[in-house]
Amino acid sequence: MIRVVAGGEELAAFPDTPHTDRYVKILFPRPGVRYPEPFDMDAIRSELPRDQWPAMRTYTVRALDHAAGELTIDFVHHGDVGLAGPWAAAARPGDVLRLAGPGGAYAPDPDADWHLMVGDESALPAIAAACERVPAGVRVVAMLEVADAAEEQELGCTGVLHTTWLHRRPGAPEQLLDAVRSLEFPPGRVHAFVHGEAGIVRGVRRHLVDERAVPRELLSVSGYWRRGVDEDGWQAEKAADRAAAGGR
Repeated sequence: MIRVVAGGEELAAFPDTPHTDRYVKILFPRPGVRYPEPFDMDAIRSELPRDQWPAMRTYTVRALDHAAGELTIDFVHHGDVGLAGPWAAAARPGDVLRLAGPGGAYAPDPDADWHLMVGDESALPAIAAACERVPAGVRVVAMLEVADAAEEQELGCTGVLHTTWLHRRPGAPEQLLDAVRSLEFPPGRVHAFVHGEAGIVRGVRRHLVDERAVPRELLSVSGYWRRGVDEDGWQAEKAADRAAAGGR
């Protein structure tokens, strides 16, 4: 994980929304393409062919501190593979970070009796931000899968945090789902946040709804990525699924 902290005069216009899963689209200019200045996506879309539009990658805002003039984003780095990870690894003071957003839909329900937070590295920034927003004294059960012990993070929490770290193992693609299945649920009304790899997220959602009888309105569930495809491919798959659902 690589942490990038950005600032600058334009950060003052970035809205401080209530969501802890607040996300942005990071814009990466295509090599060799000249873009209008000031950088304007509406102008780019109207003036340039689609294959020259900047590439977009979705990332969670780990923290926003207007008083300090800082916006923090954590990037999972897979070496030289991908687009955003290598950019983060090479980022230096003075580099330009172009953002669109923010979006978001989730924050911990202050009336819940306890909170369940499940995810992998891609969901860790949102889960860390959510832990900091839970009311004092409220239980949080976090189940997190990362590559190894070196990728574990110290999580600050205003509630009472119980964390299970799972280290990725060959031949155990569903260990996060299995851990949720074996969890002894605390009593009371749960508010659940489940995000990460799409296949695992789907399995956890089905378990929570069908076997634990958690009401759908108390679930925030989304596949941040799908194994075997990059974000462009994953977004195309989701768009096709939405279109097919609308057709039915």
